[in-house]
Amino acid sequence: MSLADELPAAPRLIAGADVSATRFDPDGRVYAAMVVLEWPSLREVARAGTVERAPLPYIPGLLGFREIPALRACWDALPAKPELIFVDGMGILHPRRCGIASHLGVVLDVPTIGVGKSRLVGDPAGPLPDTAGASVELRVGGEVRGALLRSKPRANPLWISPGHRVSVAGALGWVRATLRGYRLPEPTRLAHLAAGAVRRG
Repeated sequence: MSLADELPAAPRLIAGADVSATRFDPDGRVYAAMVVLEWPSLREVARAGTVERAPLPYIPGLLGFREIPALRACWDALPAKPELIFVDGMGILHPRRCGIASHLGVVLDVPTIGVGKSRLVGDPAGPLPDTAGASVELRVGGEVRGALLRSKPRANPLWISPGHRVSVAGALGWVRATLRGYRLPEPTRLAHLAAGAVRRG
């Protein structure tokens, strides 16, 4: 896993990835989607979705092993491959320093960013102002592993961390650059909607 910025100077395609699943589903189904967007217009150019059976039950902290096969199937089905993937979940803001965004990035060897919606680990370096775009560092044992970002006033903040081949600063910069007035950046917002559509059939 690399935490250096290894993106092209001007990437052409970026993507969002999300999974919808119920840990109590007796059939263990995982509904996954990836949505590819042109950069910088954020116009959708491709998407893929799949329904897979999870290879193992829900185990806290090991989400990647349950959901990566479905996301890999989405990647394989995409007619156009992105150069950066925003993943709904954690990167290195994880007890084992390898959340689903890091796991996916290493499996695909593609730069990834984790966009988490709630805390798993990490302590803010200070108070977070209630203004859009405000951020504070997130530390685990003194190590800066991400940033707490206020994407929208009066909205709960996002827990941003690098996954693979992206730095903390790079991850935060990309998430800020893809905000369009919603709590979530466009790549993961659209992937969330796409995964929900896969689930509804």
